[in-house]
Amino acid sequence: MNRLLPWRVAAWALGIIPLVFAVKWTVQTRLGPNPVEFLEHYTGDWTLRLLLTTLGMTPLRMLTRLTEPIRVRRILGLWTFAFLCLHFSMYLIFDLSFSVAQLAEDLVKRTYITLGFTGWLMLLPLAVTSTTAWQRRLKRRWITLHQLIYPAAILGAIHYLWLVKADTREPLIYLAILLTLLAFRLPWSQLVSPWRPRTSAILEPSDPPD
Repeated sequence: MNRLLPWRVAAWALGIIPLVFAVKWTVQTRLGPNPVEFLEHYTGDWTLRLLLTTLGMTPLRMLTRLTEPIRVRRILGLWTFAFLCLHFSMYLIFDLSFSVAQLAEDLVKRTYITLGFTGWLMLLPLAVTSTTAWQRRLKRRWITLHQLIYPAAILGAIHYLWLVKADTREPLIYLAILLTLLAFRLPWSQLVSPWRPRTSAILEPSDPPD
């Protein structure tokens, strides 16, 4: 049996299952007194969860020496962007009624909106250039471009933290996980890693860097 198949199934399931539940709860009118707010928070939460999972693939490979985590990273990254687009679309449609003027006003007045929108702009070119063709076209510049996921992830975590007005425990947990995953990418972490891979080994030819 292909060892990669269970990893691909798991990666697709991480995107499909929460989407199916969202549709199911919507059809069953089980979204609570404020359905729009529920779906905005739900898609935002899953954006961060999938983003952290995507970033977790490199440390997982470092610790297990398996190549499969890297090879499903593109699937996870695209699901992350899909949920982020759903999150942004609900805000744009239901909160702003497609008002560009209102969006511009929110970007100026609400810092957490500015951070979230900036994170979306950073991830947009990553999604567009996620194909092998773009990787070959951009060459080394492709690797540099896809490093935008790091500041985008930080902006997303802070966006959530500043959005929450009362109980900040959950966004702080996400931020702590993110900082831990980013710490694995620091030079000193390779000194204590059980396996110190070369850069060329981390970046699979058919998958974008995380």
